[in-house]
Amino acid sequence: MVFYEGTSFFAIDNSFDPILIHSTSEVLFMKSKILPTLKEYAILTFAGLLMAVGIYVFKFPNHFSFGGVSGISIILSRLFPLSQATFNLILNFGLMIVGIAVLGGSFGAKTAFVTVVVSLSTSAMEILFPMSEPLTDEPLLELVFAVALPAIASAILFNRDASSGGTDIVAMILKKKTNINIGQCLLFVDFSITLMVILSPSSTSAMGPPSAASGLT
Repeated sequence: MVFYEGTSFFAIDNSFDPILIHSTSEVLFMKSKILPTLKEYAILTFAGLLMAVGIYVFKFPNHFSFGGVSGISIILSRLFPLSQATFNLILNFGLMIVGIAVLGGSFGAKTAFVTVVVSLSTSAMEILFPMSEPLTDEPLLELVFAVALPAIASAILFNRDASSGGTDIVAMILKKKTNINIGQCLLFVDFSITLMVILSPSSTSAMGPPSAASGLT
């Protein structure tokens, strides 16, 4: 565009720099896609670490067991010639496949990520902070933390359409297919499993030492 002023003139270049446009597009893409994803997985990581603390610091030293996949594994190991760890692996893998099929690939990716975070965190704490006995001499207090910390972590995960795997997947499927609250679903699933553990052959107690692979519910 050219402007004349007396005998002189000047020009304004109103063309756009394609490099600048491309750079701006990349920044906008990062803000709209990458940053929310990083925030999402940061929250999932926090929830996984919180759950790992509840499991390693309070659940494992006291040998607490609250049903879940580990409870089912106890029952099956009494009925079939396979170890609890083997059944635990089979059940978790099977539930993961069912969860991806019913709840979607995004759920599967998030749940797999959380499972890795919890597993690696508990293993790291075992090396860095070995515990041969409970943290305190108050089992009831430790039971509260063993329940509360994973429960808070699970609530965060459910809010993000993720889970820590195991019977949490069953609860999320029931929530999707019915109008039942997810808390009620978890209560029903874990209560049923605990009851089966108590009534199963050779059962002496619903509370017992967890196997090495039964860190997650």
